[in-house]
Amino acid sequence: MELKGILSLIFLVVFFGVMIGVGIYCRRHATDVNGFVLGGRSVGPWLTAFAYGTSYFSAVIFIGYAGQFGWKYGIASTWIGIGNALIGSLLAWVILGRRTRIMTQHLNSATMPDFFGKRFSSKALKIGASIITFIFLIPYTASLYNGLSRLFNMAFGIDYVWCIVIMSILTGIYVIAGGYMATAINDFIQGLIMIVGIVAVIWAVLASQGGFMEALNGLANVTDETVTTTPGAFNSFFGPDPLNLLGVVILTSLGTWGLPQMVQKFYAIKSEKHIRKGTIISTAFAFIVAGGCYFLGGFGRLFDAEINPDTGAVVFDSIIPNMLSNLSPILIAIVVILVLSASMSTLSSLVIASSSTLTIDLLKGNIIKKMSQKKELLIIRIFIVVFIAIAAFIAIYQYNSKGAIQFIAQLMGVSWGALAGAFLAPFLYGLYWKKTTKAACWASFIFGAGIMLLNLFCNSMFPVILQSPINCGAFAMLAGLIIVPLVSLITPKPDKKLVDESFACYEKKVPAAQKNSLD
Repeated sequence: MELKGILSLIFLVVFFGVMIGVGIYCRRHATDVNGFVLGGRSVGPWLTAFAYGTSYFSAVIFIGYAGQFGWKYGIASTWIGIGNALIGSLLAWVILGRRTRIMTQHLNSATMPDFFGKRFSSKALKIGASIITFIFLIPYTASLYNGLSRLFNMAFGIDYVWCIVIMSILTGIYVIAGGYMATAINDFIQGLIMIVGIVAVIWAVLASQGGFMEALNGLANVTDETVTTTPGAFNSFFGPDPLNLLGVVILTSLGTWGLPQMVQKFYAIKSEKHIRKGTIISTAFAFIVAGGCYFLGGFGRLFDAEINPDTGAVVFDSIIPNMLSNLSPILIAIVVILVLSASMSTLSSLVIASSSTLTIDLLKGNIIKKMSQKKELLIIRIFIVVFIAIAAFIAIYQYNSKGAIQFIAQLMGVSWGALAGAFLAPFLYGLYWKKTTKAACWASFIFGAGIMLLNLFCNSMFPVILQSPINCGAFAMLAGLIIVPLVSLITPKPDKKLVDESFACYEKKVPAAQKNSLD
């Protein structure tokens, strides 16, 4: 084994040892459902902010999106990272953080479908939301393995299947043992690795091109008439295609407001001052990690890209690994840990969200009428194993079956748009607007999930600009913000007593109204 493989292996052994150790240490926090799923609603600002950020940015961002959008938009792809920081982190914390924490505790809801069920007093709404979550989180979970094959082949020369199996087993061990608290602590450690890794990699890649200014000059000389005939488009402020770039910014930034595994982080934070600190930490983390990833990807055209011999198209997943292939062995080892950290942190967040939703919202009280805390916790842990196994199977099948790659890759892209398109608007209005109706929630669920499924299976029927799952997902989210108030105004008003009881939590007297202070 080469030196880079030996160093990467040493880093991996230490990394996995720490992750499992944290899981074992956190067993005492995972003795009931509240502790296992939400960490007892007592998680501090650093852990919550890093849990939010590491769940946000996975290997899909670093290997897939950074390479793809950096190639398409050049240095202007950095706007995606800036949007992720300002809209996906800062505004999400400011607008959703406090209100989510207050109302979900008041309603005693542990998941997003549970929130819908209790806020609108509708078991059917809760079941519908849980089914949408179940359907669309699985392919999203499987997508986390994308890009790892090339990276591990570069570092170790080992089969990708073993990478998937090892990562799945070790993630499962620490999540099952320690629940949300283990995930939060490991997310903090993994987040630190991601920050150090991305800064080191950017410095090394730019240095290989003679520095930042030389790299920019090189990018100015790149031409691609299939994309644009404008000279210097790839090092310009808005790049060669500002409209489609805006669609990516909206989908990847605003989308976090409606993703169950992201919003659930606000359920667990401890106090008012922790929300303020968490807002700052999470935003800074996003600027460094997301901004850094897309900034790095913007220089992808200065390196050789792999071409698919059958289609003649650029293989986007090859761009970032090719940029990194000539780095020093120690930096390659850091990159391996960086990408694993990004993948495992998001994977752990998704499987907790999936398993808790399926258990609490679908099985409990519906299929299994009576469920003790002990049994509930056992079923959640069983579903964690099931979800990880399904995601690993899909990833391996995608890798081995060339005919399935395109379909599954499309389905993974649709997942984000469907979840956020269905949930963002009713969740936001449900926190702020008393006139939001049950019918409006259903309208958003059906429109968001439905339009993304149509985009997947009947793509040609859409206008050209909406044929891209990215743009269609952004459209679904923005449309939901209009659909929910319109449907609410023309459908029967919600029960006043129910609404007043839900919103009473904001007026609970503490040193100030609780909508202004948790303390």
